[in-house]
Amino acid sequence: MKKLKQILLLAICLAVVLMTGCSNKDTNKTDTSAAGNSSEAVTDANDSSDTAQTEEVTQTPDTATEEAAQPVEILVAAAASLQNSMEELGKLYQSEYPNVTVTFTFGSSGTLQEQIEQGAPVDVFMSAALKQMTALEDKGLILEGSKKELLENKVVLIVPKDSKLGIASFKDILKAPTIALGDPESVPVGQYAEEIFSSLNMLEDVKKQANYGKDVTEVLTWVSTGNADAGVVYATDAMSSKDVTVAAEAPEGSTSKVIYPAAVVKDSKVPDAAKAFVDYLASDEALGIFEKYGFSPNK
Repeated sequence: MKKLKQILLLAICLAVVLMTGCSNKDTNKTDTSAAGNSSEAVTDANDSSDTAQTEEVTQTPDTATEEAAQPVEILVAAAASLQNSMEELGKLYQSEYPNVTVTFTFGSSGTLQEQIEQGAPVDVFMSAALKQMTALEDKGLILEGSKKELLENKVVLIVPKDSKLGIASFKDILKAPTIALGDPESVPVGQYAEEIFSSLNMLEDVKKQANYGKDVTEVLTWVSTGNADAGVVYATDAMSSKDVTVAAEAPEGSTSKVIYPAAVVKDSKVPDAAKAFVDYLASDEALGIFEKYGFSPNK
């Protein structure tokens, strides 16, 4: 009987040991599974991070390119004598830089100067004389370092193509009953004309027969249509009309050098685009176009 009790006790202990061992194996399996899940989670997180970084690197250049290609519009205020050449240059520039739209406004340099002084949203100014540009510089309205003295022009005396008055020099201009001049208050060619006639001691007599135009284009129109018997314009304007004849160039030393400067207006909202256009105007391609219309590069 005693021996039977010992056998039963031994069997019970063995069963307990077996149950404990199975429990440990299940625990180990659970821990291993958890560790595996944790490792997978870390791997997934790292993969997500790498993907995000890759996407960011890939998108950054595209974003920069899109920003660089954003449409830009620049307004160029230019002297009336520049209209034909500038309109051609604007088309060429836009063909090379399709994201840039170049819009022009033309008029007398003095009038454009006043508009800029009054806050007109101009990005680039190109005048037919240094006087107007200098006035804007003195008022702090031109972007420092952006001015380029690009072109030179000549002042000439013109008459209608069929004129019979025998006008062959500036001294002969009083033979014309009606003389067309630019308004010296705002039109540079009018100022140059006064310099010439002052040097010839005949300004007061010329004034008695003069009608004053708002810009050089109006002076040219009056002479080409026969509404004026003679006029003073730039050589480039005379070249643009088949209805006028150049009677004479301004006498040597009778007037200051005719320089056309261009610059960025300080209040431009797109100064980089404006400066790029001014730089283009100084390029060999642009200077070649200006020469086609009678201008000379300023040297």
